[in-house]
Amino acid sequence: MFVNILAQTNGEQATGGGLINLMLPVLLILLVFMMFRKNKKTQQQMAQQRTQMVPGTEVMTNSGIFGTIVSIDADENKAVLELSPGTTATVHLQALTKVVTPVAEEEQPQVPDDASALTGDAPAPERPVDVDPADPANRDKNKEN
Repeated sequence: MFVNILAQTNGEQATGGGLINLMLPVLLILLVFMMFRKNKKTQQQMAQQRTQMVPGTEVMTNSGIFGTIVSIDADENKAVLELSPGTTATVHLQALTKVVTPVAEEEQPQVPDDASALTGDAPAPERPVDVDPADPANRDKNKEN
């Protein structure tokens, strides 16, 4: 009896296992394809940033240091950054990770000169005039007023 149950179980696993055996290589190939695709996109972005990195460009390093490129020596993979007026640092080209673009004036949030927006002293919105107090649909609005 135990042999019959074992044979039935093995028969069910063989049919379901066939589908899993087919899907596993397909999923593995899909995973490898997605990894190569992501790596290729990253390399393209880095190549595009390298073309933007010329003397006078503001950049950020891996460690978060901001500076302006003074000179680039591609043969030795070095770049000289000006961190502040008169202060320079020599870094490896791979340490330059991001080209910093200045934020335009229109994109910066507008902050009011006074604190009225923070304290809630802004003018209250106007209430509707055409509310009929006898209408049951306006009963809640009458309670608020």
